[in-house]
Amino acid sequence: MLTKRVIPCLDVHDGKVTRGIQFGRAEEGGLRNVGDPVELAVRYNKQGADEMVFFDITASAHGRASMVDVIERTAAQCFMPLTVGGGIRAVEDMRTMLQAGADKISINSSALTNPELIAAGAERFGSQCIVVSIDAKRTRPDFWEVHSHGGRKATGLDAVAWAVRAYELGAGEIVLNSIDADGTKAGYDCVITRRVSESVGVPVVASGGAGNLDHMAEVLLDGKADAVLAASIFHYGQYTVAQVKAHLATKGIPVRPEQTLLS
Repeated sequence: MLTKRVIPCLDVHDGKVTRGIQFGRAEEGGLRNVGDPVELAVRYNKQGADEMVFFDITASAHGRASMVDVIERTAAQCFMPLTVGGGIRAVEDMRTMLQAGADKISINSSALTNPELIAAGAERFGSQCIVVSIDAKRTRPDFWEVHSHGGRKATGLDAVAWAVRAYELGAGEIVLNSIDADGTKAGYDCVITRRVSESVGVPVVASGGAGNLDHMAEVLLDGKADAVLAASIFHYGQYTVAQVKAHLATKGIPVRPEQTLLS
């Protein structure tokens, strides 16, 4: 049986890791600095993280240069796979990040604007490198709407339908972000996670809402996710990656063997 992955996420703004609630933004005072991205990545690598996700939320030329530097320094010190997203608008942007040391590229708004970017990236670098991140918000009963531009713009698209299209275009993984649950620590949205997981033939990573260990077990079991992504519970020292994995193992959820974890 394939093991389930535990993935810390770092939102990087001007070279620093930040954290918001329900997609709070820097210009609204909705972000809080929580540390240096490379130092945090090294910490999670030692704790046994299966992967690390970096989201560049700066959206500027300076920010892009800072992110390249972050990825280069992290790749030099960590052995876990690295995923990078934010501001990736062309195949050339993907190539830049992969050359810096990233293993996967995550695209979101750019994929919505230009779906063929998914296919182009998959053709150039392989589907295993292309992750499509979907920001979904429940806007009416039984309907989760895809949002773009950091959750600011409603698209009218059904989240499940968009996930299926992304998969058909060549995405090798889907990251499903719940805007409603993001940063609330009230639990993942298992309903939409399960629907997406049952609709695509690639791994689905659940994101948004982790507040305790049971939340992670729940979305892996009931939500049928292949991996859990979290930020706040790791950044503020509530839990370590190793503690998460130990708890998942007690629930019968397969994780990377404990003896490979570092203290």
